Amino acid sequence: MAAVCDVDSARARAFAEEFSVPRWYADAGEMLAKEQLDLVDIVTHMSSHRALVEMALAAGVATIVQKPFGPALADCKAMTSAAAAAGTMLSIHENFRFQAPVRRLNELVQSGAIGAPNWARIAFRTGHDIYAGQPYLKKDGRFVILDVGTHVLDLARYFMGEVAHVSAETQKRRPEIAGEDTATMLCRHENGAVSVVEATYESRRLPDHFPQVLVSIEGSEGAAALLSDYQIELTRDGEITRINAEPESPQWAERPWHVVQDSVVNTCRHILERYRENRPAETSAEDNLKTFALCEAAYRAAEIHQAVAPETLLSE
Repeated sequence: MAAVCDVDSARARAFAEEFSVPRWYADAGEMLAKEQLDLVDIVTHMSSHRALVEMALAAGVATIVQKPFGPALADCKAMTSAAAAAGTMLSIHENFRFQAPVRRLNELVQSGAIGAPNWARIAFRTGHDIYAGQPYLKKDGRFVILDVGTHVLDLARYFMGEVAHVSAETQKRRPEIAGEDTATMLCRHENGAVSVVEATYESRRLPDHFPQVLVSIEGSEGAAALLSDYQIELTRDGEITRINAEPESPQWAERPWHVVQDSVVNTCRHILERYRENRPAETSAEDNLKTFALCEAAYRAAEIHQAVAPETLLSE
């Protein structure tokens, strides 16, 4: 790391000292002007993404931005266009698809182990107190679909292909928050497959599997399920095979967060490799724009109580 920036100068300095970062700043423009950077990683709230991304791209610096890509589809389109015009790499830190058990499951599906996939259930259901570490989430008018729904909807695309249309129902089960805390979505994919996609922070079921995502996929020749113990249960020809897909837990990792921490390393490694190869990342702006359009389509579908095609929003 060459430099770190935070609007809170004390935090920037403390971070730099803890991780031996040579220089710290309290102004992003000053940092971009003074430093010769290869990549900048923007890990701020989504409300500031567009301004910071456009600033970094204008400086000619390849950029990673945290998910969700932005607060609205118009912002995501603008950032994608700015990156294309600048000829500069822009990638989204979408890490669920880089979780080790998720990658292993997709390898099985893509290998033809269950035949052609035609149905899936992708669920992130927890009662974990997300607000303790991120209290601002209580104030976000659009909450769970953009916070964790973007992850699971991205997995729907990852496993089953592009979505033709989506239906959605949202709920606010915790009265004191501004946005929705539960979303239940039904996707019809362009290849005819169907997926049920769920996201909530208001589950009361025990055991709580946070921070794991559970996946079940059925195909023409079998089925595969990612279970809560990181086992993949493969059904084929009337037989069940269990495959251990738990990620490695390095010394610095902390359970149960190790599956997420491992995925962050995997995501950053992938983006860095693609940067060095001068190729778009798997989670490029162009690709993640489709995931964000799917989130927008889910919000629109919940509002009008009709299925919405994400492609129509991209073309607006």
